[in-house]
Amino acid sequence: MSRYAAEAEAKMKGITFPAWQGEHYVTLAELLVRLGSFGLDLTWRVELDEIVDPRCAEMAGRSADSGMDTLTLLSLTTPFLQLIDAEACGFAGDDLVVVLSEFDSSLWDVRAVDERVLSELRHHYPDATDL
Repeated sequence: MSRYAAEAEAKMKGITFPAWQGEHYVTLAELLVRLGSFGLDLTWRVELDEIVDPRCAEMAGRSADSGMDTLTLLSLTTPFLQLIDAEACGFAGDDLVVVLSEFDSSLWDVRAVDERVLSELRHHYPDATDL
C-alpha cells in the first residue's frame, strides 16, 4: 500500500475482484468511469512499480507534483493501458477518499470512504469480495 493509503486505510472499506473478467481486462480507465460523479472532482496521485508505457512516466511525473484531475488521468489511461502493480489514490482536498490498487495485471483492490462507490462496483463486478 502506498504512503498515501496507509494513513487512511482504517477509515475505508474495500473490495477485491479479478482484473480479467473473462476475456476482458478491467482497465484503470474503466474504473475511473465507474466512479461516476464521485470521482469527477478528485485529485489523483499514481504510484507505479513498472513503467510499461510512456503514459506511465507522465502519470508518475504529474503525481510527483500536485497530482492530476480525473479527466487528465483518464486521458493518460486510454486507450487500453494494462498496468502492472500500480496504485491510484484519489483525494478530495487533503482527504484520501478512494484507492484503486492493481496487482500483477490480475487483481484489483478498491478501497473507499463512501460505501456507495463499492456498491456500484459490486454491481458491475459481481465476483467482488470484501477485503
